[in-house]
Amino acid sequence: GTVDPRYEIDLVAQVSGRVEEVNKNFVEGGFFKAGEPLITIDKRDYELAVIKAKARVAEAVQALATEKGRARQAQREWRDLGNTEANELFLRKPQLASAEAQRASAEADLDKAKLDLERTVVTAPFNGRVREALVDTGQYVSPGGRVGKVYDTSVAEIRLALSDKQTALVELPLGFRGDETNPGPSVTITGVIGGEKYQWEGRIVRTDASVDTNTRMYYAVAEVADPFVEHPEKTQVPLVVGLFVTAEINGREIENVVQIPRRALFKNNQIYSLDTEKRVQLKTVRVLMTTKNDAWITGKISEGEAIIVG
Repeated sequence: GTVDPRYEIDLVAQVSGRVEEVNKNFVEGGFFKAGEPLITIDKRDYELAVIKAKARVAEAVQALATEKGRARQAQREWRDLGNTEANELFLRKPQLASAEAQRASAEADLDKAKLDLERTVVTAPFNGRVREALVDTGQYVSPGGRVGKVYDTSVAEIRLALSDKQTALVELPLGFRGDETNPGPSVTITGVIGGEKYQWEGRIVRTDASVDTNTRMYYAVAEVADPFVEHPEKTQVPLVVGLFVTAEINGREIENVVQIPRRALFKNNQIYSLDTEKRVQLKTVRVLMTTKNDAWITGKISEGEAIIVG
């Protein structure tokens, strides 16, 4: 399979403006930390918007306080008249509700202005690496415009195609999803970088919920944690995204398995053997796996039974 990041996202600007500053690590292949500013958009317009919104909040608070005072005055005047029933308009309840709504609206506008100001700094929610950098200092960006593509470096994934026969050798039911109690089979990933062969340890974490209708293959997903950690002794290198690798999955235990030369198989799943009286017998067996020279089978085979090799 091919090494892919578990999470990969497009970075998108949420506000418009001129790009004022670009992180030195915001280049293709650059590493960054979660929450680290990658791109900074000109903040001045948004800082002014916050100041204006604060002024509107202050005006709304003042108007609400004035209306509360008028409402209390109206209640006293009506009480002095000695009448226990008063309409809401005379008690200024609609005016008070309107003033409260105006204050809430002004505070919401202030929150929106502060949020827009925060959005002038573009960040990513994880430690990652830059796959594409699409903007530079001085460029104008619009809301919704792509500024780059980044991926998470904490976990790498490899999607592995398994035949029906291979799937039978491992504990991987369709719809499998690993957890703490059932973490899934361990897997050794092997790849070649710079002419040298390296290995990384991982684990199968899930399978696809269905069989691929075109290839009739099952797919299992292996994860390798911290794939970009470089060991001080240089015995290990980072697992590069896009690298084509092979995987060796730890299989389940199967009893009474016999290893025979592959040329002893006839018609894919039959063998000829000799019984105790040296008579030739044709037996149908279950072939678990084959290589160029060997085959592993199970079936009604006695210990010491001679098998005819063609």
